[in-house]
Amino acid sequence: MERVTVARTSTLPKRLQPMLATLTDAPFDDKGWIFEDKHDGFRMVATIERGRATLYSRNGKIISQNYIEVAKALEGTKQDAVIDGELVAIDRDGVSRFQLLQNARRREAKLQYCAFDLMFQDGHDLRGLTLLERKKRLKAILPKHKLVAFSRHRLTFGTKFFGEADRDGLEGIMAKRADSHYLSGARTDNWLKSRRRNAKRSSLAALQPRDGRGRISEHSRSPCARARNGASSVT
Repeated sequence: MERVTVARTSTLPKRLQPMLATLTDAPFDDKGWIFEDKHDGFRMVATIERGRATLYSRNGKIISQNYIEVAKALEGTKQDAVIDGELVAIDRDGVSRFQLLQNARRREAKLQYCAFDLMFQDGHDLRGLTLLERKKRLKAILPKHKLVAFSRHRLTFGTKFFGEADRDGLEGIMAKRADSHYLSGARTDNWLKSRRRNAKRSSLAALQPRDGRGRISEHSRSPCARARNGASSVT
């Protein structure tokens, strides 16, 4: 039976509040679930209306002015939309560092918005659609911009996926029921998060292709668009 709890207080309208995950003890395999990287950043809801993007923190604070370049990048979204995702900051070495987000206006860091769900599209409420259908629609409307990326996922094999995350020093993984609806402002067991034991903030460098001098290739520095090997990977 699905378990739903009320999330922390937010000033966002209920319909725009992000759906939250429940912490689970261990990863698992299940053909009815998909698995994504757990990003080392902070949750951000983006609304795009008539070509203008507004960025909200999880608790409802408007943060567009803090991340103007990300907002402008999202204005290239092909339709009006409400998008759920995670904002990450990457240093020159391709390492995702949470603390850089708080200093992104003052320190040199590459920002990227990892979009993983779509609540509304062109005025239509998509929250009653399956997760896989929402992700399909999200990928189709996202702008092609270096500051915006679609969060890829893997089907079925969460245990192996978690093992790869553990090996590469990532924070953990997300497990999501493939046919789940989007429940705004609720914490449910349709979305689960598995963290590495004693996980530290994630380093992306271990996964990145390198050039002949051992440097990380500039075009590959994307924590959410990154592909992993295996037939179960989904683009």
